[in-house]
Amino acid sequence: MNRFHVVGDRQEMIMETLMQGTGTTLLSRFDVSSSHLERLLGTALVAGADGEIYFESTTTETLSLEDSEVKRSSFSTQQGAGIRVVVGEKTGYAYSDDVSADRLLEAAKAARSIARSGKELQPVNVNWASKNQHHHSLYPVDAPLPAAPLAGKIELLTEIDRIARAVDPRIVNVMATLSLEHRSVLIARPDGLLVTDERPLLHLRVVCIAENKAGRQSASAGGGGRISFESYVGNRQWWRAAREAARQALVNLDAKDAPAGTMDVVLGPGWPGILLHEAIGHGLEGDFNRKGTSAFAGRLGQRVASELCTIVDDGTIAFRRGSLNVDDEGTPTQRTVLIENGILQSYLHDRQNARLMGHLPTGNGRRQSFAHSPMPRMTNTFMLAGSDDPEEIVKKTRSGLYAKSFGGGQVDITSGRFVFTASEAYLIEDGRIGAPVRGATLIGNGPEVLMRVSAVGCDLQLDEGMGTCGKSGQSVPVGVGLPTIRVEQLTVGGTALS
Repeated sequence: MNRFHVVGDRQEMIMETLMQGTGTTLLSRFDVSSSHLERLLGTALVAGADGEIYFESTTTETLSLEDSEVKRSSFSTQQGAGIRVVVGEKTGYAYSDDVSADRLLEAAKAARSIARSGKELQPVNVNWASKNQHHHSLYPVDAPLPAAPLAGKIELLTEIDRIARAVDPRIVNVMATLSLEHRSVLIARPDGLLVTDERPLLHLRVVCIAENKAGRQSASAGGGGRISFESYVGNRQWWRAAREAARQALVNLDAKDAPAGTMDVVLGPGWPGILLHEAIGHGLEGDFNRKGTSAFAGRLGQRVASELCTIVDDGTIAFRRGSLNVDDEGTPTQRTVLIENGILQSYLHDRQNARLMGHLPTGNGRRQSFAHSPMPRMTNTFMLAGSDDPEEIVKKTRSGLYAKSFGGGQVDITSGRFVFTASEAYLIEDGRIGAPVRGATLIGNGPEVLMRVSAVGCDLQLDEGMGTCGKSGQSVPVGVGLPTIRVEQLTVGGTALS
C-alpha cells in the first residue's frame, strides 16, 4: 500500500493508509496505477485545496415476487470515478463512468476550473511512500457478491409468500423484493490518505395486502444490513418480516379513523426512531448549521431537549445498514454524541463543513455514488435507553395515541416543523392500549418535541434495516432506533374529533 503527501501552503501532512493488501487489488480493478493517481491529483488540486479522487465499482442483483411468482430479476454492474476540488467554500466536482486516463484527466481539469473561480492557482506536487493505519472491520466479506445460486433466492421469496399468506385468509396478495449489492470503493486524498472499502448490502421489503368486505389495506416490513445472503437466511429475519407485514395489514383492516387534536403520544421502540432522524437529525447536519438555516444553528452547549434525551449517531455498529468502515471522504466513522441529557453537544460533519466551522470531521461525509459530491449525512441515529418501564409509560398515559410504526414524513430544516404518518397506531384509553386507528399524522416542531419528552423507556431497539435517507437528490442507506418514549401534548391530525 502507498501514501502520498502534498507540499504547499507551508504544511506537509502525512496520513497513513487504512487497509493493507486490498488497495493494490482495487488499483488493479480500476486499471489505475500510483503514477496515474499522482498525475490526476497534480492536475486537479491546487495549493491549499482539499478534495479527493473517489473510485467506485458496484454490482447489484434484484429479484421481485408478486402473485406468488418471481416475475422480475436483474443483475447490473457500474463503475466510475468522481474528482472533487475544494477551495474555501467553493467546490468543483466532475465525474466519469469511463475511468481511462484521458477521461479522468478531463474530469480533473474540469473540477479544478470550477473550484478556482477564475483565479490562477499553483498546482501541487504529489509523492508516494508506504505505511499502514488501524481501521474498522464492521462487515468482513469473502466474495464480491453472495455466491448463493439464483434458485436459493427464488426459494426464499417463495417461502416468504407462503408464510405471509398462511397468517390469515384475508391476505390476498404478497409482494417481496430482495436486493443484494456489493460496492468497492477506493479514495485518494491530498492529505496523504489512500483507503479502500468493500461494502456489502442486503435489503428485503415485503408488502402484504389484506382484504375484507369493507375494503383493502396494505402494510410493509423488511430488513437487512451489511451481511451476506447466507447469514440473512440463517438469522430468519425474513420470516419475521413476512409475518409482520401480514399482521400490520390485518390490523389496519380493522382500524377506525384516527382522532384529531392535541394529546399525549407514546412512540414504540425501534422504527419510530425515523421521527428523530427526520425531525431532528437533519437539523444537526453541519452544512445546514454552517449556513445558519437549521433550527439548531448556533446552539451548541444550549438545552434543546428534555434532560431525559441523549441522542447519538453511530456509524461503527457491525453489520448495520447505516454503518461504514470509512465515510465517502475516507474518514473513519465514529460514535458522535449529538445531544447529551438535553444539551446540544455536536453537529454531524464532513471535511469541508468541519473545516469552515473550526470543528473536527465526524466521519459523516456521504454520497449516493461516484456521480455525486459528498455532504454531511447521518449513519445510524438513535436515542439512548432511559430507566422507565415501557408498560408503566403506557399506564401513566391516561389517554392519547400509541404509535408503533411510521410511514412517510417530511420536515422543514429551517423551522424544524415536521409531519409524519403513522402506519400502525392505537388509542390509549385509561392507561391501556386500545383500538387500532388509521390515518393518524403527527405534527410538530423538532426542538419543541424534544423538550416535551417526559419518559424514556429501558427498551432501546434499532430498526430491522430498512431506512433510506434522501437529501438534495441523493439517497443513502441509514439506520434508526428508539426506546419507548412519551411526548406530551403533540398535535395529531386525523379524520375524527378527539
